[in-house]
Amino acid sequence: MSTRGARRFVADLLAGRRPRSFRAQDTDIEELRAAITLRASRPGSAAPRAEFVTDLHQRLAAELAAEQTQAPQETPQPPAPFGRGMDGTRRRLVAATSIAAAAAAVGAAVDHTLTSRNPAQNNPGGQQTLIPNTGEWRTVSTSANLTEGGVQSFDLGTVIGFVARTDGTLRAVSGVCTHLGCRLALNAPAQRLDCPCHNTSFALNGTLLRYQLAVPPPALPQLEVRETQGMVQVYTPPGPVA
Repeated sequence: MSTRGARRFVADLLAGRRPRSFRAQDTDIEELRAAITLRASRPGSAAPRAEFVTDLHQRLAAELAAEQTQAPQETPQPPAPFGRGMDGTRRRLVAATSIAAAAAAVGAAVDHTLTSRNPAQNNPGGQQTLIPNTGEWRTVSTSANLTEGGVQSFDLGTVIGFVARTDGTLRAVSGVCTHLGCRLALNAPAQRLDCPCHNTSFALNGTLLRYQLAVPPPALPQLEVRETQGMVQVYTPPGPVA
């Protein structure tokens, strides 16, 4: 545990007390989830507390009412399949309440610190961020080897991709073409990713640049990326077991 708040949260949770809120770090998240799982495994921990359910209903009603008040009037549309056609606000609401319902079984107060990681969501232009159900931060480069304008490929066994630093910002994208799954190649002089199968190209941020297909393929999924202690890491599924 990297923070005093995280240690206090786990102690409260395992003792059956209402955990106190705190600002968690990325390194705390897996430990907190493990503590919730352990607490939930105890006999009699399966039923949520009545006060939690009441509070959750009130929060949901308030969020939906605010969303409807702010949203412009539109022509009614048929219901979209779950996971499609949902705006960012509703996606975050569904994600937060899903985690809250799981924690309710142990009587824990679910804080924003555990729901800050959003599920796979659409960015402008339909681009998605890949966030696996079970993942971990895995190193793909050192900061020294990925200077401004640099691009580096990586193959982690479960995910292949490219990470680039542009205007001081790190961005990682999948290295597989969204048409038929051909592996992309870096075209360094043109600063783009080329598909060798059907003459399709993507920008380093994953957006589609050109194609010769009947239907344009989707943009490349992005991956969460961070820089810590001189290392560049992406959030991906665990590596294959040897």
